[in-house]
Amino acid sequence: MHLLLSGIVGSVAYGLAGPGSDVDRIGVFAAPTVAFHGLHPPRESVVTTEPDVTQHEAAKYCRLALSGNPTATELMWLPDDCYETRTEFGERLIAIRSAFLSAPRVRDAYLGYATQQFRKLAGRNSSTGGRRRSAKHARHLARLLHQGRVLYATGVLEIRLADPEWFRAFGERVAGGALDEAEALVTAAERDFEQIRTPLPDRPDEETVERWLLDVRAAHLPPELLAR
Repeated sequence: MHLLLSGIVGSVAYGLAGPGSDVDRIGVFAAPTVAFHGLHPPRESVVTTEPDVTQHEAAKYCRLALSGNPTATELMWLPDDCYETRTEFGERLIAIRSAFLSAPRVRDAYLGYATQQFRKLAGRNSSTGGRRRSAKHARHLARLLHQGRVLYATGVLEIRLADPEWFRAFGERVAGGALDEAEALVTAAERDFEQIRTPLPDRPDEETVERWLLDVRAAHLPPELLAR
C-alpha cells in the first residue's frame, strides 16, 4: 500500500468538534499495479476504528468522488493544516479536484445525504443519548445542505465553516424538538438547488481523472517492468 493523500476530515475539519468528538481520517492509496492481475485483487477499502481511519484504493476513491460522495470529495478541499500526507500524486489529485464535479451529482449527493440525516432525526427518541445523537445528525444535516449549496453555486467546497456556532445552536434546537426547523431547511435547500445558476458542468471530466489514475498505475509497476 502506497499512501498518496490523507487528512483529518469530519467535525475537526468543519470546526464543529467538541470535547468528546472523534477524529476521523480518510486517505487514498495505490495498490501495486500487478496485484490487479492475480486471482485475489487488492482490497478496495481499508477501514479501522480506534483510530477511525478509512482508506480507499485509488480507483475506488475516484469512483466515489465522481459520484459526488461528500466525504470522499472533501479530502481534496481540506484546509492545509488538516492534511497529514501529501505526495506528488496527492498534490496532483488536489489540482484536478474540479474535474470530479458535476451539477446533477453534487445536488443529488448532498441533498440525498442530508435527507438521510433527517430520516435518522425523525426516528430518534428524546432520551439523553438520543438527544445527543439527534443534535449531531441535525448539525450534519445543516452542514451538508450548506456545503452542497455553496459548492453548487460557486464550484468551491467550503470545508471549515465560517459560523460553527450557528450549526451547534441549530443542532440543539432540533434535538430539543424543533424537527420542523430541520424539515424547513431541507425544503428550502431543495428550492435553492432548483433556482441556483450553477457553474458546474452536467458531467464530470472523467478523461482528466482517468489520466491521473493511469499515471498512478504506471508509477506503481515493478521497476523491472518499467526498464523493459
